[in-house]
Amino acid sequence: MTDPIGPSTSTIPNPSPTTLLHPRREPFEHGLLPMQKLIFTDPLQALTSLKQKLVSSSIQRVDSAALADALQISLDHARLVLDTLASVLHSESDPLVTSRFDDVDSVGADLLDLILFLYIQSYKRLLPRLHKDAAAVADVWPSTSAFDGYLSALSPLQLVRCNTRRFLPSQVDEEAHQLSYLQKHLANILSLLSEPVEGEGEESLVISMEGFEHLGFLIQFEDKGSDGDFLSQAAPIFANSDPDMPAVPVPASQVLGWLLQNIASSLEHVTEKNPAKKMVLQVALIRMLSKPHQV
Repeated sequence: MTDPIGPSTSTIPNPSPTTLLHPRREPFEHGLLPMQKLIFTDPLQALTSLKQKLVSSSIQRVDSAALADALQISLDHARLVLDTLASVLHSESDPLVTSRFDDVDSVGADLLDLILFLYIQSYKRLLPRLHKDAAAVADVWPSTSAFDGYLSALSPLQLVRCNTRRFLPSQVDEEAHQLSYLQKHLANILSLLSEPVEGEGEESLVISMEGFEHLGFLIQFEDKGSDGDFLSQAAPIFANSDPDMPAVPVPASQVLGWLLQNIASSLEHVTEKNPAKKMVLQVALIRMLSKPHQV
């Protein structure tokens, strides 16, 4: 289970040309904690061991005590992890989100959501370019974005004097950076969501529909022809001829191949030159810089 999943050689449905994949900003911009013990040298190996340890204890929802024991951190830090996870979860109906503050420990976090949350603690945010003190800019937590974090560190005079477009990553830059991170780590992430079955090679790991839905913590699909986001509906690999029957688990390698195709298409889309977006950003910055500042 610790080996990365290779791309599938089987036939994979092509991504719909009207479907785009977006990283969820919440976990990447609000879910990173300044705790060294949450950053693993080999996150796949460390989190695979953590998952196996908790599963062997018949734990499906993890409370502060179990997390503190598993990671060898304090109860206060473990509770901070759960509270932060609750604030960035994708499912508003999850018990951790709907529970009262005093009930968080009795409810606990879903094991797979927690595993994904811990995995992305190694994510490094996109830093403003050419800034003399990049480390100081990176050390902003919590921060709504790299854009806001940098602006808050500058005085009005510094803001006027700097060439803002040279320093500040745009939202398109941040999204492309997050997509690239997912592209690089997707095999490991799917491995953590997979379950072993009898078989050889790529067929020995499968992902259920339930496991796939946990990816909603990190990504969302947007259909240009619809009003909402969806995940399972965007995955034809889980299509079942009988709607009354549960979707059959599919090889993790097939899920990986299909998602990598979507990520590649989405990266190409977000990195295309868009003069209209650039003009909007320039106008917004000019208006912001031209406003008088009160002392």
